[in-house]
Amino acid sequence: MEINTGNTAWLLLSSALVLLMTPGLALFYGGLNRSKGVLNMMMMSFSAIGLISVLWVIYGFTLAFGTNDSAGVNNVIGSFTQYLGTETRFIGEEWLFLGTGTGIPTYVFMVFQMMFAIITVALISGAVSDRLKFSGWLLFAFAWFTLVYVPVAHWVWGGGFIGAKIKALDFAGGTAVHINAGAAALGLALVLGKRIGWPKESFKPHNVPLVALGAGLLWFGWFGFNAGSELTVDTTTAVAFVNTQVATAAGLVGWVLVEWLRSGRPTLVGASSGAVAGLVAITPACGFIAPLPSVLLGLLAGAVCAVAVGLKYRLGFDDSLDVVGVHFVAGWIGSLFIGLFATLQVNSAIEGLGASEGLFYGGGLTQLGRQALASGIVSVYSFGVAALIALAVRALIGLRSDPDDEVAGIDVAEHAESAYDLSPTTGGSAGGAFAMAGIGAAKPAPEPAEPAEEPAEPVSEKVAG
Repeated sequence: MEINTGNTAWLLLSSALVLLMTPGLALFYGGLNRSKGVLNMMMMSFSAIGLISVLWVIYGFTLAFGTNDSAGVNNVIGSFTQYLGTETRFIGEEWLFLGTGTGIPTYVFMVFQMMFAIITVALISGAVSDRLKFSGWLLFAFAWFTLVYVPVAHWVWGGGFIGAKIKALDFAGGTAVHINAGAAALGLALVLGKRIGWPKESFKPHNVPLVALGAGLLWFGWFGFNAGSELTVDTTTAVAFVNTQVATAAGLVGWVLVEWLRSGRPTLVGASSGAVAGLVAITPACGFIAPLPSVLLGLLAGAVCAVAVGLKYRLGFDDSLDVVGVHFVAGWIGSLFIGLFATLQVNSAIEGLGASEGLFYGGGLTQLGRQALASGIVSVYSFGVAALIALAVRALIGLRSDPDDEVAGIDVAEHAESAYDLSPTTGGSAGGAFAMAGIGAAKPAPEPAEPAEEPAEPVSEKVAG
């Protein structure tokens, strides 16, 4: 194999960018959460990095992208043996696309797709904050990755029936990642139930700068997510990069406009959420549509999602951090936009994949129907299996944390830590992480020379969340 150093370097960089998105998601979700559950929220994202990385190397990649070493394509699942444990004999193998060499080692493609699997699982956690046992989360994540993400990735990208038979398009994960995760989040949240006090109590974000920082890291990493999915460095890569930027910017504008019209005041949380909605919507379409339709897509996604996140109050399901309202809804919008605006002028591979141009480029309604069918199949399958997995986990080890722990804060109960504990006996300079974990002894506070005076007024300990 002759390595194309440019393509390989770009995909390695893109892999690192996509990995950065999961810590960014942890910050985004953590800031949106209440202060007493922020660590548990972030821990679910970080645990996905550890768990899914290992599972992907062992069996995830071969089941999603293996070809069974046969001339025919397996429509349902990949190979059980071809890349099992990414055996060392494949170190020198070149990854092919449509039968053409990319100049990229299979191992590099494997690690790029690993990052997609990680963040897809992590996305689900936003729907179940403050009430899901960490052990229950790990078991759910393992089962859902195995039974849902891996086969869906094969259906969409690995030669399965959605890509090879239905001919639906998904450039970087609108169907396989966002619709998939959004549907699973709804299934899990319905089985888990509502947070104590929801919706009567206030559940405001506890740290808005953290939300903005997380959104910024997601935005930055998403360039690798989208433009990296071309695998090579060419004009389609450039268009995908540009589309990612303009659609995200338009999503921010769309959400803020709706917020401004409804309440008279735009918010930083709204701007951050709108940017994420734009990122989600452009993901499936970024390599198939032109920049101007991308702006329209971003505006529409930002505006629609700003309204959609409020539907949970009317419908009565507690999607804590709006995974359904943003990822599921914007994923559907982006997928359908392919059926309207996909064009060979942007990506000639549309024809090679057996798909059609969009309605506004003379392709009729054919591709729109394909996109709707694919999105519907993934929605129903992911929702149903996620709900069944949640029921099984609940029966086996329990799914929900103790009610007293929910009220007091799940961080201490599940992780023996508190995000903002600066006391000398449990954290801060005297003990740090070791003291919070109960390792070693902290020095006792010195006795005061004189009795402290009572404050003139009560000291407020209230935080935003």
